[in-house]
Amino acid sequence: MFNKILVAVEDSEMGKYVFAEALALAKATDARLMLLSVLCSEDVPYLNYLPGTLYQPYNDEVINVYIQREEELKKEGINFLQSLTQKAIAENVTVEFTQAQGEPSRTICQLAKSWEADLIVMGRRGLSGINEFLIGSVSNYVLHHAKCSVLALQGKIFTSSD
Repeated sequence: MFNKILVAVEDSEMGKYVFAEALALAKATDARLMLLSVLCSEDVPYLNYLPGTLYQPYNDEVINVYIQREEELKKEGINFLQSLTQKAIAENVTVEFTQAQGEPSRTICQLAKSWEADLIVMGRRGLSGINEFLIGSVSNYVLHHAKCSVLALQGKIFTSSD
């Protein structure tokens, strides 16, 4: 059925749910997993960490704070992927992981194509109407552009703070 399953995850309750569902599917079909975490520019809340005001010119201190926060987020993402990898290994599922930077929807589709995934498993926030138009929808893009099957999990309702 499925041999290679790409699992797009983030460190959240929804991400853990997506992983659990993908792991169960991989066990049932004896498939390999590729865990993917995408770090995009919106993931670096630099405005919360910049000293001073928005009207101050960028200086070395500001840039260093931004770079430090970005590195912290990368490390947190890798730690999350490593913990999921250990869970998959404990279940005797072949697994690998990668972290990428870029726009999530395109990155997911590109990796699925290059890795020759049979299935992409990902979560969805349930955006519709004007919110989907204004904010965009990663799952909608992937559903329409992936070259393989896509399982978009809604699951239980997760708040954006999860």
